Amino acid sequence: MSLHMVSTVSNSSLLQPGFSLLNFDGHVFFFGQKGWPKRSCPTGVFLLDIKQNELKMKPVFFSKDSCYLPPLRYPALCALRSDARAEEYQYIIHGGKTPNNDLSDKIYFISLVSKTSKKITFQCIEKDLGGDVPEARYGHTINVVHSRGKSMSVLFGGRSYTPLAQRTTETWNSVVDCLPSVFLIDFEFGCCTSYMLPELQDGLSFHVSVARDDTIYILGGHSLQNNTRPPNLYKLKIDLPLGTPAVTCTILPRGISVSSAIVTQISDTEFVLVGGYLSDNQKRLACNTIVLEDNKIEIVENVGPEWTPDIKHCRMWFGCDMGKGSVLLGIPGANKQIIPDANYFYILRCKGAEEDKEEEVITQTCSQTSSEDPGDSTPFEDSEEFCFSAEASSFDADDADTYNEDDEEDESETGYWITCCASCNIDINTWVPFYSTELNKPAMILCSHGAGHWVHAQCMDLSETMLLRLSEANIKYFCNKHIDLNKGLQTPQKVACLKKPPMKPLRKKKTMKLSTSAKKSFLRRLFE
Repeated sequence: MSLHMVSTVSNSSLLQPGFSLLNFDGHVFFFGQKGWPKRSCPTGVFLLDIKQNELKMKPVFFSKDSCYLPPLRYPALCALRSDARAEEYQYIIHGGKTPNNDLSDKIYFISLVSKTSKKITFQCIEKDLGGDVPEARYGHTINVVHSRGKSMSVLFGGRSYTPLAQRTTETWNSVVDCLPSVFLIDFEFGCCTSYMLPELQDGLSFHVSVARDDTIYILGGHSLQNNTRPPNLYKLKIDLPLGTPAVTCTILPRGISVSSAIVTQISDTEFVLVGGYLSDNQKRLACNTIVLEDNKIEIVENVGPEWTPDIKHCRMWFGCDMGKGSVLLGIPGANKQIIPDANYFYILRCKGAEEDKEEEVITQTCSQTSSEDPGDSTPFEDSEEFCFSAEASSFDADDADTYNEDDEEDESETGYWITCCASCNIDINTWVPFYSTELNKPAMILCSHGAGHWVHAQCMDLSETMLLRLSEANIKYFCNKHIDLNKGLQTPQKVACLKKPPMKPLRKKKTMKLSTSAKKSFLRRLFE
């Protein structure tokens, strides 16, 4: 084994405990930061470009028909192939924590659509399930088994929030172990079935699981109820006949007491187990080789690398499998650093020196890894909001598109995260999509008062129907503050006068002419 330190050219605070790594065509991608993505990389997925022990991060894109994929920490993740030897595959992502610390119960399929030197595009699809749908959770595992020409996914373990009926003011945000149910998921028909096995009595989280053909081995884990890390070793065998599937569990001896360990595959039948914790404050520095052959498992302790003093004396560490026998490890940086959330990173290569030279590109295999939630045992969970700074329009193979925090505008003062009015409640740290048309930023509309200014549609209490109508029609809009003022300044519209028919002239009445003698007679009678 060999250990090499990696210098991060871009901001290392992006990589925090709970992240995941994906691999497509020999390229490793980072997914799962703590904060909501900014407009520089709205997908929240980055390519990890590691050359000459330097780590650079480049943003990737999603296709137009993709669903919204929130950044999730501590999800269950694995690769799904049509059969065990298929080359094409996609990733399954289930559960995890959102930046608001809400737990997700959704299942996403993410696959590579296109890849060029300028742009990498993914497709993300949300899958709906029926039957015994797993509750929202994190710190669990998901694997794919193959039996009799069929494939199914197996989900187990994890933690969730205390049920609403059992919460109190003091324990409102408390988490508990999920029930030790085994979920068998058939994505072809969109159904899920849960199994309660007598051998599985206690819930587990942050365990390790490795799969081969129709068998899954579960090692270690942390029981939150008992606050123990029992030396578990379970063997789950999944038989998929034409009828009802059969799930059996066997308890095997010589397990390992560890939580949050990382597994990387070095050959078809060999895996290496590194990292993890023996207790809340004690790391596990030993390494093990796991061999799966002839329907059995063999665990052998081997010589680990020469750990650096920083790794030996730090309180916590985290990481994920990079594939081909390589692991990305991180430790917290010193408190005196300019950037408080900066971390130090190492690449651990578990293969021999000759094999390492042959591998110019680091890839990732399908193995279940997780990092224990430091919020349950260490104070490092409460870190600051992260910044995203690579310009999405400049995705190049050179260094011009590398993630650089100095290139990012302060979006708390400009762009979509402004305070648009006195009652504005849009906050970059807590915002979630409100309209169906929103993806990773709030919908805004231009107020035509004066030189014009932008306001959030949600703050203006606009319905989605009205927002769509205003965006489609060429109509001037005025915000709630300026709508009355605009009405007072408006010039009344000219109203067309009604055309009236001309009045007919009055006819003159005919008068009788009187003689002079008659007039004198009339006046004499009038004055008598």
